[in-house]
Amino acid sequence: MNEYVIVWDLETVPDLNRWAAANDLAGKPEQEIREAMGSKFPKLPYHSIACIGALVAHREDDIWKVKAIGAPHVGERSERALITAFVDRIAELNPQLITFNGNSFDLPVIRYRAMINEVAAPGLSMRPYFNRYSEDALDLCDALASFTPNGKATMHEISLALGLTGKPEGIDGSEVASYFQAGRIKEIADYCETDVTNTYLIWLRYELFRGKLTEAQFKASEADVQTFIIGHKETKPHLQYMASGSKRVSLV
Repeated sequence: MNEYVIVWDLETVPDLNRWAAANDLAGKPEQEIREAMGSKFPKLPYHSIACIGALVAHREDDIWKVKAIGAPHVGERSERALITAFVDRIAELNPQLITFNGNSFDLPVIRYRAMINEVAAPGLSMRPYFNRYSEDALDLCDALASFTPNGKATMHEISLALGLTGKPEGIDGSEVASYFQAGRIKEIADYCETDVTNTYLIWLRYELFRGKLTEAQFKASEADVQTFIIGHKETKPHLQYMASGSKRVSLV
């Protein structure tokens, strides 16, 4: 059986140029556009992708094993190239997609931005990823809350409730735009990698709850995450707090 999952997350910044074009401000100075845009959360087409974080895992001998964790970013390549590489990987692996809040944000944003960048993404049509109630694209935020707004909790809250390390200190999603403006794109990507790893650990616990993993399979799958992180301590020092069990370690 060829079972893969991709646990993924986007970090985005406002697309000032396209927002300006849609609001009769094309050609105006950047500061004027920012002031007109204000602090209101932009509509989804106006979220330019800064990085795409992804954890790829494969089920082998009934154990989930991490194959890769990464977060390519626009400091390395264009938004179009980021999207192309990601959707091509989906087409190659035909995986189940796992997100936290992906149904309402990540999935529609990547569709909008693929269309804006004229990227063909047939891999996203190989399975019903955009069917809200399918498991082809599982949104843990929705699933754990039984699709009720009052039942939702943040990823960090759920992580700590489960005894996991949770998000690091030093940066959160609300600060991505300011980090981006300061040129701190690698730090955004590192933060994104912690998010996908946290999401994966929550998903493993969910699979145990649903009986998709036995206790022994769950423990072995969880141990594999630790092994992967420790084995990449030179290239991924920002993930090491998850292996050590430390709480709220600062990335910056």
